[in-house]
Amino acid sequence: MTRAHIFILQCADGSFYTGLTRRDPVERASEHEQGLDPHCFTYSRRPVTLVYTESFERVDEAIATERRIKGWTRAKKKTLIERDYETLVRLASRAKE
Repeated sequence: MTRAHIFILQCADGSFYTGLTRRDPVERASEHEQGLDPHCFTYSRRPVTLVYTESFERVDEAIATERRIKGWTRAKKKTLIERDYETLVRLASRAKE
């Protein structure tokens, strides 16, 4: 399979958008910033800033990770963006309690 990337954009209203692309995540973020799709979540929340990317060798792994992150709380996404993996583990443990 082809390499894939997940990315997180921070929107002007403070919300986060998680997406998936097989292309350069910076290029994809630029498309969101340009507002090419008026039906997209980010369209009315511009400007957007690319705050996180992660690459995967397999597309299915990227898809699974994107879906998992989309279900996370804002706090957990912020912790991932900050790459605070110790806190991320604690937040994951709390969710199971």
